[in-house]
Amino acid sequence: MTKKLLIVDDEARIRELVQACLEDLGGWDTVAAASGTECLTIAQTQPVDAILLDVSMPNMDGFAVYEQLQANSTTKSIPVILLTAKVLPSDRAHFAQMGIAGMIAKPFEPVTISQEVADILGWED
Repeated sequence: MTKKLLIVDDEARIRELVQACLEDLGGWDTVAAASGTECLTIAQTQPVDAILLDVSMPNMDGFAVYEQLQANSTTKSIPVILLTAKVLPSDRAHFAQMGIAGMIAKPFEPVTISQEVADILGWED
């Protein structure tokens, strides 16, 4: 069965680029959310295999969204990969302690993002 990923980013062009890369190169289904609130609604009402979550968003940042996902029994087992422009080496350790599956730095490489996602999640082609 095809994997389904939820892409959460407040920038439409990034959502569209990630969706195109994951669908065309990864062969996965995607659904997109423009905000943390929309992400939480989708994650609770549609089965998704993983979430790519932007950290810097207005109103509710990626960490707040992640905490709410973790607090909900329906969504806490969904692996989350952070998409972020700001990454310090200390952040990686902090993310791992939080239980975040992995992170992909922006700007990402469109031709390799689906492989990065597969590597982080242990998904084989």
